[in-house]
Amino acid sequence: MTYQECLDYLYQQLPMYQRIGNAAFKKSLDNITALCEALGQPHQQFKSVHVAGTNGKGSSSHMLAAVLQEAGYKTGLYTSPHLKSFTERVRVNGQELPQEYLIRFVAKHKALFERVKPSFFEMTVALAFQYFAEEQVDVAVIEVGLGGRLDSTNIITPELSLITNISYDHQSMLGDTLGAIAAEKAGIIKPNVPVVISTRQQEAEEVFVAKAAEVGAGLYFAPDHFRLERTDSDLQRQVFQVYCDEALYLQGLELDLSGVYQKYNLPGVLQALAVLQEQKGYVVPESAVRKGLAHTKRITGLKGRWQVLQQAPLTICDTGHNEDGVKQILQGLEVLQPKQVHMVFGAVNDKDVIKILQLLPQTYAYYFCQADIPRALPVQELLQKAASVGLQGEGYATVASALAAARANAAPDEVIFIGGSTFVVAEIDEL
Repeated sequence: MTYQECLDYLYQQLPMYQRIGNAAFKKSLDNITALCEALGQPHQQFKSVHVAGTNGKGSSSHMLAAVLQEAGYKTGLYTSPHLKSFTERVRVNGQELPQEYLIRFVAKHKALFERVKPSFFEMTVALAFQYFAEEQVDVAVIEVGLGGRLDSTNIITPELSLITNISYDHQSMLGDTLGAIAAEKAGIIKPNVPVVISTRQQEAEEVFVAKAAEVGAGLYFAPDHFRLERTDSDLQRQVFQVYCDEALYLQGLELDLSGVYQKYNLPGVLQALAVLQEQKGYVVPESAVRKGLAHTKRITGLKGRWQVLQQAPLTICDTGHNEDGVKQILQGLEVLQPKQVHMVFGAVNDKDVIKILQLLPQTYAYYFCQADIPRALPVQELLQKAASVGLQGEGYATVASALAAARANAAPDEVIFIGGSTFVVAEIDEL
């Protein structure tokens, strides 16, 4: 079996949320439990940090992994979805899962898959746990896929749980109020396992306080302890003065993730590192914090977060795709004070895209497109929805043709932005 044949088997045999959406989501931990029992309970063989949230969980996971790696720990990192290659999902010390390991794993356990009938995500989580156990990682940072309570990753008992931002996304599965969504995310809070919350949001924090009290988990709201002042920034980095309990904690802390929204993620990461040191005995020197955060993208391979693809015209992509994420993107674009923004935009068909489109400025030039996945919202339907809220633009059958048109029309001193969906960003050739 070649690597491509292996992927074809997985995509065809296992329901994949990335491709088909809600139908692939299993509202039960039965399958992942059965898989891990058959594999010898690999998730019990390494220490972990569990990261959930609507926005920011991917960036926070990569930051944590980078710092822990720089502190000398052999560090696993599990994230989803992938942008270019399946192997991006599973890393040890920044190195992607070897293709040969995936081939061996699938060939060895085909009969198990046919008996359990897992989803693509459930299989991938079991694979990651097995790989981290075999690699004997010191700690693995595990990003939740969807929600928390019923997410396949939620069979671990971590050293620490981290919950980032809560906003509206996947309402059909997680609930249509912030409180209901927060309750699903709070499902990762475990008895006697400390939990860090990156931001204070009234509807969500009541849920977290109640859940932590119910199970006896120490609860830390990062903004109560960590405060940031941004002192410098450009398109590739930003610099902060960090205060802890109002005393200067880190002067000139550099972060190579440049989106304005990272100011909400960084306090949670710093609080998580503090708890790991104070309560779990981790040794994380300041030099590891500085180097890990200054070089997160290089250390972990993170892509698609306010990523600059080229200059003149300045071309940026970002995977933010829900209301809160898009608001943060628009704020970042506004900071640039561009003469004109050319936006390449696509969406998936199981989102309330009207709410997103209503946020977008009518002054932008739009290039609506359709990613090459079954979940993609057909471009003609996207055009109709855009027109209904006053947005004018052209439709393109592919991301590549939409981007080519934007590049043909944009002047060197204008800005091209590509986003609306993770799957639109994934199809950018130079990512």
